[in-house]
Amino acid sequence: MGIADKAKNAAQDLTGKAKEVVGDVTNNDELKAEGKKDQAAADVKQAGENVKDAFKK
Repeated sequence: MGIADKAKNAAQDLTGKAKEVVGDVTNNDELKAEGKKDQAAADVKQAGENVKDAFKK
């Protein structure tokens, strides 16, 4: 479950970065904010995965 979750988090982060760039280029503040939100959610999930990994050791 760990590797799959990490891959999903990375994909969500990349999607968020892409949305932020497209929003910035097109002056779409909503899309830019959505991209930042996606990145923040991925960061929180990744932190949870890191905590899980720390307890597995």
